[in-house]
Amino acid sequence: MKPIVLVVAGHVTRDAVPALCAELETLLSAPGAPPVPGGASPAPPGPVECDVGGVDRPGLALVEAVARLALVARRSGRQLVLRRVGPELQGLLDLVGLADVVGLGEPGGSGEPAEAGEPGGVAEVRVPGA
Repeated sequence: MKPIVLVVAGHVTRDAVPALCAELETLLSAPGAPPVPGGASPAPPGPVECDVGGVDRPGLALVEAVARLALVARRSGRQLVLRRVGPELQGLLDLVGLADVVGLGEPGGSGEPAEAGEPGGVAEVRVPGA
């Protein structure tokens, strides 16, 4: 089974954060997953990958989005793993102490971006106004 991948692109603002969290919740409650107490239907266990390589001008709104996405993932028993993290975002995550909370994979934009539309829970969220 392919991992759940959320691709975030564009300029992230505080107004976009709730939509990002809602998209991740939708991915985590994919149809066909076994039910759990409380009625939620999580996807199979494993980390949630968040590809941030397409984000323009990383700032504190993106840091807030990462923190809230990590909470959504954690509530489903998973860890958020960031992919293609640039040096600016890495510095901000280190500054606020989130680098220890989320997994960091493939720093500096190396590695292939996730493919939107693949089976296995991949969603691309292009932030409006980007």
